[in-house]
Amino acid sequence: MALDGFTDQTMTRRAMKAELLDAETELRLAYAWRDQRDEAALHRLITAYMRLAISMAGKFRRYGAPMNDLIQEASLGLMKAAEKFDPDRGVRFSTYAVWWIKASIQDYVMRNWSMVRTGSTSSQKSLFFNMRRVQARLEREAVSRGETLDMHQVRQMISTEVGVPLHDVEMMQGRLSGSDFSLNATQSSEDEGRQWIDALEDDSEQAADIVTRNKDLDTLRKWLLSAMAQLNERERFIVRERKLRDEVRTLESLGDELGLSKERVRQLEAAAFGKMRKSLEGQSREVHHFLV
Repeated sequence: MALDGFTDQTMTRRAMKAELLDAETELRLAYAWRDQRDEAALHRLITAYMRLAISMAGKFRRYGAPMNDLIQEASLGLMKAAEKFDPDRGVRFSTYAVWWIKASIQDYVMRNWSMVRTGSTSSQKSLFFNMRRVQARLEREAVSRGETLDMHQVRQMISTEVGVPLHDVEMMQGRLSGSDFSLNATQSSEDEGRQWIDALEDDSEQAADIVTRNKDLDTLRKWLLSAMAQLNERERFIVRERKLRDEVRTLESLGDELGLSKERVRQLEAAAFGKMRKSLEGQSREVHHFLV
């Protein structure tokens, strides 16, 4: 049930006008959808309980998400509930749908709360939606007893109350303390103040590293050309076709072209690599001797 083009007020008015299903009608519609894939029955079932979805979506407005988006997510949860509902279990559809609606809305809220992923575990998810409420209650109770709690005590009590590790409480307090900020925002109110992104370390390759890498590549290229020069024309051809092409050729195809057996081409290749290795080792020893 797409909500594009509808405001939350429009959806609410339509939902409030929908029929109220008695248990017998609800059960009949659920069977029709499950057993016969009757889309008319599904539509009637979903429409009747959209008021429930909208009511639950309204409870999450304090998290800053647009109401229309919350209703959209609630309707998706409602449709998932209809898809998975088993009328044989003797449970009312509304009771079953509540869990799916709530889960769908909560997932949406947490996905859009921050660019940094929040609530990847069940304990973190429980903290996200309950920590502020639990903290407020604990602080009220402390005040009524004439006690003053420091932040460490509050975190410890929340950890015990919700049943999650202390480090999860500390992490979630940081995530809930404020929303994301743009790295392009200025660090001061001055017109030409430095942006926060300018304070980040540049992890791109530095000029000195680029010069060194290019010099090393040039040296290796010269060594390779010198080693190739030690080979005869046929050996150079085999090395190029076997190692220096984007699509290397097989020993068999080279043998067909050169009029040689596959084994003979392999022997020539091995001999060529032996010559190149000897040349490269000699050049590396010369460089090492020069540096020492």
